[in-house]
Amino acid sequence: MKAGKAVTAALGADIDRLLAAEPDVRADIYDSVHQMRVATRRLRSVLRSYRAVFDTERAAATVTELKWLADLLGVARDAEVRAERFTDLLAAHDNVPDEVTAALVGASRDAYTAAHETVLTELDGLRYRHLAETLDRWRTDPPLDPALGREKARPVFEHVLGRDRKRLRKLVFAEPSAAPADRVELLHDIRKAAKRLRYSCEAAGDVLGAAATELGADAKRLQTVLGDHRDAVESREAILAAAASAPGATATLYELLADTEEAAAGTAIARYPAAASFISSAD
Repeated sequence: MKAGKAVTAALGADIDRLLAAEPDVRADIYDSVHQMRVATRRLRSVLRSYRAVFDTERAAATVTELKWLADLLGVARDAEVRAERFTDLLAAHDNVPDEVTAALVGASRDAYTAAHETVLTELDGLRYRHLAETLDRWRTDPPLDPALGREKARPVFEHVLGRDRKRLRKLVFAEPSAAPADRVELLHDIRKAAKRLRYSCEAAGDVLGAAATELGADAKRLQTVLGDHRDAVESREAILAAAASAPGATATLYELLADTEEAAAGTAIARYPAAASFISSAD
């Protein structure tokens, strides 16, 4: 199989996912924002990882537009996640004051509603329309580099996976010596690199088979562990921010909630060494 044909197939599948999610986002179907955001991120990742196969300028311009869309959806998705997480946290406590529910769950739901309205406005705008039209054309006719598009797929895909794996390895190896103040952001960078490796592996599955599938599964596990850690850290920060302006009577509950999230972050990060161990054998 040629590299151009293989990349076109991977790209087309992700474009289908993105465009299929749009009607559900408009109807505010549960989890639709998440699905559209994931499809957008997958597309951006494939275009970045396999950038050599594409016309550089056209691919870069579309990556910029996909980042815009992912960030837009991300505001809504993050608020949705916080609302669900806070609901679950508060369910473990009896007689939760209304003001605490309003400050955490209510505020997050309001933020989601506002962000979703912004998403709908942008989906009706010219910028998204142009992006959707571009992607629709690219489902079958993306702007491939004529030379690399005709190369055999296996060596091209192996090179991409090797490069993405080395990027992740470099970050993982830097983590033990990171200053405490920098560690949270470095772990976030590791998570993003693991996600990129996962998506490049998934795009290569039909070409490279089990080797790509297994490496992608390892990267996904690492991404999940660090995602759980990040969610707990950000939830704790939001709780502490709400507690700062809360009356003294609710201070104990906020402290309990913050402690719960601190413990959740600790549990997640304890799984990190095992989840990252696969990368130590990378070349």
